[in-house]
Amino acid sequence: EPLFTMKPGKTYKYRVCNVGLKSSLNFRFQGHTMKLVEMEGSHTVQNDYQSLDVHVGQCFSVLVTANQESKDYYMVASTRFIKNVLVGKGIVRYTDGKGPASPEIPEAPVGWAWSLNQFRTFRWNLTASAARPNPQGSYHYGSINITRTIKLVNSASKVDGKLRYAINGVSHVDPETPLKLAEYFGIADKVFKYDTISDEGLAEGATTVTVAPNVVNATFRDFIEIIFENHEKSLQSWHLDGYSFFAVAIEPGRWSPEKRANYNLLDAVSRHTIQVFPKSW
Repeated sequence: EPLFTMKPGKTYKYRVCNVGLKSSLNFRFQGHTMKLVEMEGSHTVQNDYQSLDVHVGQCFSVLVTANQESKDYYMVASTRFIKNVLVGKGIVRYTDGKGPASPEIPEAPVGWAWSLNQFRTFRWNLTASAARPNPQGSYHYGSINITRTIKLVNSASKVDGKLRYAINGVSHVDPETPLKLAEYFGIADKVFKYDTISDEGLAEGATTVTVAPNVVNATFRDFIEIIFENHEKSLQSWHLDGYSFFAVAIEPGRWSPEKRANYNLLDAVSRHTIQVFPKSW
């Protein structure tokens, strides 16, 4: 049975989300192009794609027009960047379809350089939605002075025989007293410490992981530049819960202030989840 049916000549919107825990996915629609119109709540420049990499926690909306031969077609999702590729398929059927889907499934791209180049094609649609000032009073993020720069480096190490993941060398654990409750009753200093991690990231070669509450203090309405730096051999997906940010650049290697010259300060997409490729920022 088909997952979806389409009437010839009609255009349909599909929202594709990666709700997994680890693997990036490549999504493609057999015999059709996908027009990207939205990602994570932001309207995008409407480019056409044969396939899209969707990383953990990300959602894309695409338009697909039923303008091909009336029959069945596969929609395909396959894992990326792992040795043993897993493939999931579903049938989309034209309402007057008269034939099965072709067994020739469109191939997925190989390597993360392709995915990096695709990221660079994503642009915010500046002609969609009403203009509104941000909390700093500007209508455009590229004209706001940066108040603070925080580099966040992910790492992994064993602590007491258990694998722990850490940010700037600290692996977060919740204290017995909830953080906001401790603040409300004025006992935060007895429950946890603010800013146990440095804004400078992780020192070169540092491998020690400390298990503790990891709470970063920030000033209301500061405009913060956050650098996600991945020293690991596998892709990492970063999510800022309750916040959106402008993904202005992804590059291999380590970040340095000179890299700001490569930022997209015009039409980077506002989003809440971003992939960081191996040995990249």
